[in-house]
Amino acid sequence: MSTTVQARTSAQDAPERRQVRPAGEGRIGPRAHLRHIGALVRRNVLQLKQDPQSMVDALLMPIVFALLFVYVFGGAISGKDNRDAYVNYVVPGLMAMMGLSIAMAVGVGVNEDFKKGVMDRFRSMPISRSSVLIAKIVVEIGRMAVAMVILLGMGFLLGMEVRTSVLELLAAMGLSLLFGASLMWIFILLGLTVQSPQAVQGMAMLVLLPLQFGSSIFAPTNTMPDWLRTFTEYNPLSNLADAARALVNGGELASSVWWTLGWAVAITVVTAPLAVGRFRRKT
Repeated sequence: MSTTVQARTSAQDAPERRQVRPAGEGRIGPRAHLRHIGALVRRNVLQLKQDPQSMVDALLMPIVFALLFVYVFGGAISGKDNRDAYVNYVVPGLMAMMGLSIAMAVGVGVNEDFKKGVMDRFRSMPISRSSVLIAKIVVEIGRMAVAMVILLGMGFLLGMEVRTSVLELLAAMGLSLLFGASLMWIFILLGLTVQSPQAVQGMAMLVLLPLQFGSSIFAPTNTMPDWLRTFTEYNPLSNLADAARALVNGGELASSVWWTLGWAVAITVVTAPLAVGRFRRKT
């Protein structure tokens, strides 16, 4: 008799047990998803406030790069007495470099969060996994915007002129931020794959150096050998630098803008699902 009662009780309790889901799983609506992103963005911003040193790269890197490249390469490329022309060439190109450098820091940060156990706390919360990564990207876009404003301020101090309009200058910034956001997914995926922050930095530098110096960011490509010039034509950083340069200085920009947008969309479509999937498996 007791065995029959226990069986009936287990059968009645089974649906209730099946309805219990681990935290963070189940369907989360768009409004809840946005609330999660907003809460995590606020958390990440408070972290920056508590650790001001994490903003050093965004604050000082634009100044160092602007001074270094203008006064090291400017005279050699444009002539000692024509350095102002090089300022208008290199500063829009450095906008592309800012996005790449800060995107690398995102991958390092994600890897460190796993090492510190921060992601273990998120695992127990009823939040969508993608909101954690999207919130981090939103905050890093803000850091990237700060770096670009400082870079442009240095450019103006060094003699840069906007030969188009303020709206086109803002469009150049927006295009650089969009492309930088797409690159963050690559480095997030890298940070979720390798074992240590040092490995993230080492592998990222192997990618960064050829893309940066094999492009039109620092110098015109007409003196490069044919094989390298072919690489620069398909290098997305060259497309972004040329687009930003045309928006600031004037000139043909349709092709470079469309190529940059195409690269940004393609990178995001391919790497964002991979990064979110990898993050879910790890958490």
